[in-house]
Amino acid sequence: MKKILLLLCAILPTVVGAQTFETRYERSVHDLMKDVGKRFGVKFKFDSNVDTVGKRLPYADFRVRPYSLEMTLDNICKYYDWNWWKQSGNLYKIKLYEYPRRHEQEGKMMLDYLSSLYNNKEQWEARRDSLRREVRQRLELDAFLDSCNRKMVNGQWSMVNVQLSKVRKHDGYTTQNICIELTPGQHLFGTIYACAPVKSKKLKAKSQKPLIICPDGHWPYRYRKDEQQRLGTLARMGAVCVDFDLYGWGESEKEVGEAAHHTSRAHVYQAACGYILLDWMLTHRKDIDPERVGVMGGSGGGTHTVLLSLLDERVTASAPVVHLASHFDGGCPCESGKPVQLAAGGTCEAELAAVMAPKPMLIVSDGGDWTSSVPTLEFPYLQRIYGFYGAKDKVRNVHLPNERHDFKENKRQAVYDFFIDVFGLDRTMLDESKIEIEPDEALKSLYK
Repeated sequence: MKKILLLLCAILPTVVGAQTFETRYERSVHDLMKDVGKRFGVKFKFDSNVDTVGKRLPYADFRVRPYSLEMTLDNICKYYDWNWWKQSGNLYKIKLYEYPRRHEQEGKMMLDYLSSLYNNKEQWEARRDSLRREVRQRLELDAFLDSCNRKMVNGQWSMVNVQLSKVRKHDGYTTQNICIELTPGQHLFGTIYACAPVKSKKLKAKSQKPLIICPDGHWPYRYRKDEQQRLGTLARMGAVCVDFDLYGWGESEKEVGEAAHHTSRAHVYQAACGYILLDWMLTHRKDIDPERVGVMGGSGGGTHTVLLSLLDERVTASAPVVHLASHFDGGCPCESGKPVQLAAGGTCEAELAAVMAPKPMLIVSDGGDWTSSVPTLEFPYLQRIYGFYGAKDKVRNVHLPNERHDFKENKRQAVYDFFIDVFGLDRTMLDESKIEIEPDEALKSLYK
């Protein structure tokens, strides 16, 4: 009995002492999170790069807010530079801090702050001009363009080395690969989808076609079926569309390697691809109507749709798909590698998209990704900006609450309807079954 009492005396001070001021009320993070889960009736999943082994949190129980799980998680996670994300049901995921990703409530707070900066068209346009100037500077676009293989011809910049493949004919449209050497040994690789030539003399007045630049997203390469369907269908209806490889993807991967995509250079390189393609198409093709210039892309391609629409005032219509959110800037360095979100004292994707006002813009969103907030958060904000011009009807939102992050049929249909309306495309030619799905090799220029 005496031995037992001595043993208890040796143990108790340690146990009690672990929860005192002198020991900073330290607790095992594992045990604390277990208790928090029981208190609030939730479960936690830890990302593979979040390590809790051996971690002890000072003042642990004082960080718990019995009235708020979110505040409790903030108090715990921020100590370790972690963040929490609500998943489905009662599951919460703990991840490392990500600078481009925030909670929806933070997006609302940002939009409320930004909205307080301008109450009329004049105030907004002053802000808009600052955004254009500073985003361009922070992206370092002009320094990149100065490094490109181009020369001045008749007062305009012209790329030195441009290669075009033979034109391939399909049902109502054509395809042709384009390869532009941007910097020594590094190229822009893309494909031009164009409306088939019309021989009727009656249609000569409409010989100029709208141009749609199509930045790609992080789906498996631009050669995939749904991208060929989308661009081929728009071409059949009367447009000229051009897509291009992501930096370090597709043919570009052969030149710079896959790892190059996850760098800040990818951000400016992809922005420059859209900018240079738009410029080249307008200056070298007589069949393009400079009054009808669109940009359209999904996911990461939506990021570059917003960016190109901001950088080049020649864009007259914009359609970012499954991208726009005030609380997410795009998680890949090809979207957020340069600090463009710090422009003009701090901004977000919704404000950058608003630079298009009052030109037509379509926002396609769904209920299965970060764009679920668009109908109640980002879209009303955009309507307010467009309202400064009396043009609320020029910004649209097609929201698909039961769909997820993709560019499937309903999202493509929303894009078709938009460009039919704003560019006067021929709806009678809308038939995806007419699109010939070419093999990957047919859409490549150099590395077959």
